[in-house]
Amino acid sequence: MKIICIGRNYTEHIKELNNELPEKPVIFLKPSTAILREGQDFYYPKFSKDIHYECELILKIGKNGKYIQPKFALDYISEISVGIDFTARDLQNELKQKGLPWELAKGFDQSAFIGKFIPFENKDYAFSMAKNKNIVQKGNSRQMIHSFADIIVFVSQYFTLQTGDLIYTGTPQGVGGIAIGDIYEGFLEEERLFTMVIK
Repeated sequence: MKIICIGRNYTEHIKELNNELPEKPVIFLKPSTAILREGQDFYYPKFSKDIHYECELILKIGKNGKYIQPKFALDYISEISVGIDFTARDLQNELKQKGLPWELAKGFDQSAFIGKFIPFENKDYAFSMAKNKNIVQKGNSRQMIHSFADIIVFVSQYFTLQTGDLIYTGTPQGVGGIAIGDIYEGFLEEERLFTMVIK
């Protein structure tokens, strides 16, 4: 199983981090050991002092495919959820300054939190996340620079998509630091798909 992540897919988030607008999807991977599931808590790692949350829509792939054509792209998505791409921002900034890959900052254990999955439908999805009962991020799939179909088509040119693969589709503006004791809740439309505590 692969965890494929899309970076810089919402314009306002790109602006808040002072990044450049990409022409093509920005891709990075997380190992399967990064997965943290609904019902499990996140334990603050010792190697960072600036872990950020990034709430995202997550797609689950339902069948194998490579070089997928646009008209068939959405047929490869079986389920959808919301989750958190945890980022060691201090470590990421250090790596970026040296021109090095981001894996240490993005792929560490517990860095891919996943909420409960529901069946996928071909529609726009609104989602949000609350930190200690206050909404900190809100987004909608129609705001994405690269749509679900665009992502499937692009990624499948390079990686064979397999049943069970996960795709994190990017985060809207509002990312921020976490602290021990924080409680996060993720919503797809009005349905709460996760609750998670930082320990």
